[in-house]
Amino acid sequence: MDSGENKRAVIVGIFIALGIVIFILGIFTLGSNQKSFGSGITINSVFDDVSGLKKGNSVWFSGVKVGTISSIRFTGISQVAVKMSIDKATQSYIHRNAGVKISSDGLIGNKIIVIDGGSPNAPIVQDGDVLQAEKLLSTDDIMKTLQLNNQNLLSITTDFKKISREIADGKGMVGALMGDSALAMKFRGIVQNLHNTTAATTRMALELDKFGTKLNSKGTLADNLLTDTSTYRKLRSTVDNFQKSSASTSELIENLNKASGKLNGTNSAIGVLLNDPKGAAQVQNTLNNLQSATIKLNDDLEAAQHNFFLKGFFKDRAKAQADSIKKANKK
Repeated sequence: MDSGENKRAVIVGIFIALGIVIFILGIFTLGSNQKSFGSGITINSVFDDVSGLKKGNSVWFSGVKVGTISSIRFTGISQVAVKMSIDKATQSYIHRNAGVKISSDGLIGNKIIVIDGGSPNAPIVQDGDVLQAEKLLSTDDIMKTLQLNNQNLLSITTDFKKISREIADGKGMVGALMGDSALAMKFRGIVQNLHNTTAATTRMALELDKFGTKLNSKGTLADNLLTDTSTYRKLRSTVDNFQKSSASTSELIENLNKASGKLNGTNSAIGVLLNDPKGAAQVQNTLNNLQSATIKLNDDLEAAQHNFFLKGFFKDRAKAQADSIKKANKK
């Protein structure tokens, strides 16, 4: 064998050796990515629908690939049990109340399982534990929802088309407003009145605010009534006096009513004079008789003064009165 053939054989041997090394490295790399080598734990979950999930697909936790799906099998009625191999290094971060759900690796990528870490108060997940699966919204459900939304949208557009046609034909209040200029002017007047009312209300609110500010100003009567206890006590004393005066006035009015009742009756002399004509005539006759008797008595007294036996007595009394008057004048 010449040197050229030996050289060719060496080159081929080198390429074969490089291929074997690359193959072995690829196996180890794939084995490391699939977590099929090294220690780990197994956790399970049961789904109603795995939506195309396959054995060997990835398991993710907080955006990090932590394991692979080791087996998929049917269990129960229309349920699928999924077994996952998880890297033991991530066991301390996953808790027993964690949830699992099926997602996609990218927009149209392979199906994957995503683990939610759960509450820190829950115990750490152990080998063989079963995690709660979250219900996945399937493509059929999405299509049904979209179909229902399309039907609702079609119904809305149909109704809007009908309403717009009625408005264009002048039906309803909106159509009447758009088609009847007189009604539109009335409506505009109503809106203007509402605007004026709103402006008046705003002004009234400002005036009330000013009035409230004045009430809160120091030195005013309202401020004294609200803050000065002595003024409040004086005002309260005045009100009490008014109440007492009112009570006295009520009692006086009651007494006057009683007196008026007595005057209106015939049980008293004044009542007889006011209400009984016969009694009043008798009293008048009595007064006339008294007057006549008084005149006669005066005449008798005057006659007695001129009597001989009594004349000296009356002179002495007249002299004594004159002396007392003189003494009083001297003083």
